[in-house]
Amino acid sequence: MNLSQRRRQILAAIVENYIKTGEPVGSKLLSGQLEMNVSSATIRSEMAWLFERGYLEQPYTSAGRVPSHLGYREYIDSLMKCKPLTESEKNEINSLFNVRDPDPEKLLEDAAEALSGYTNCATVTSSITPKNVLVRRVELIAVGPGTVVIMIVASNGVIKSKVCRVDFKVTQELIEFFSKFSNSRLAGRSIDTITSDYISSVSVTLGEYSSLFTSLLVAIFELCKEINDGQYYISGSAKLLEYGELSQLVRDLMVMLESRERIQSLFDSNKDFKILIGKENTSMELSGASLVSTSYSIHGQKAGTVGLIGPVRLDYAKIIPHLEYFASTLGELLSDTYEIDEE
Repeated sequence: MNLSQRRRQILAAIVENYIKTGEPVGSKLLSGQLEMNVSSATIRSEMAWLFERGYLEQPYTSAGRVPSHLGYREYIDSLMKCKPLTESEKNEINSLFNVRDPDPEKLLEDAAEALSGYTNCATVTSSITPKNVLVRRVELIAVGPGTVVIMIVASNGVIKSKVCRVDFKVTQELIEFFSKFSNSRLAGRSIDTITSDYISSVSVTLGEYSSLFTSLLVAIFELCKEINDGQYYISGSAKLLEYGELSQLVRDLMVMLESRERIQSLFDSNKDFKILIGKENTSMELSGASLVSTSYSIHGQKAGTVGLIGPVRLDYAKIIPHLEYFASTLGELLSDTYEIDEE
C-alpha cells in the first residue's frame, strides 16, 4: 500500500520516537517535531488512518500509538535513512577485535562477545567451511603411556585436537608409524570427503594394525567433521533479560538459544542481509523479538554470518550500518589470518 508523503513522515516519526523512548507517541509531540505545518487534529486523523490499516497499535486506552510489526517493516523498507559511519565509529568497531590472536576460532568467539557488548543484544557468529578446505596435516603427540593427543590442521587455518586413550603402549616408533600412515591417506584431501566410509576404507589398509588404531581413526573422523561443520558462537543471551517487553518470552528464548541447530537454521541464509521483525519469524519464541543478520566474506567467498537477536524496538538505522561494517571487518581480519596461516 502506497502511503502519502505526510503519512510516511508521521509513521517514520512515530517509529523513531518509540525506538528512542519506548513510550507511546501522541499527536501533540509530533506536531512540535514535524517540519510540515499541520495541526494536531490533522495528525490525529492521519494516525487513526495508519492505525486502521495496521501500521500502528494502541497499547492501552487513551494512550498514544506505537508501531506495529507492519509499521516497522514499512519503516525499514521505505522510510529509514541510515547514516554512513564516521571515522570515529569505525575506529570504535575496529578496537573491538583481538587482532593479536591469529586463531580463526578465537577471532570468531571474540567477535560474538564484542558485538554483544556493543549492541546489548544476544549475538551469533558462525562460519561456513568451503568445499576446497583440505587436511593440511595430522599430528600425533604422546602425553602418557596410554594417552595421545591427535591434531588436525586444515588449510583454512582451523586446528582441532582431541585427547585419546589407546589400548597399546605409546612408543615413538608407533607415533611415527601412525603419523606417516595417516598423512599419506589424509593430507591434501578435502575435509568434506573424510566420511565414515572413507575412514573405514583407510582402516582396512592397516591390516593387522587396524584394531590397534581404531580409536585414533574414529577421532580423526570426528575432528574432520567438526571442521567441516564450521564454527558457531553465541554470546550475550542474558542481555535479553534487560528488556521488559521480552519478559514473557525470554525464558523460551534462552532455551532456544542453547540449540545450535535451531539458531543456525534461523541465521543461515542466502541473503546478504536479513531482518525479521516479530511475527515475521517462524519461531514462536521470536514473535516479540527481531533478528538481524548479515554475511561476511573471506577472499571474496561467503564464509559465514554475523547476527543478533534483540527487542523489536531496535535502532535499525544505527544497527544496520554498524553490523555491516562489523561483518566486513571480521571478514578482512579472517582473510588476513588465513593468509598468515598459508605462508
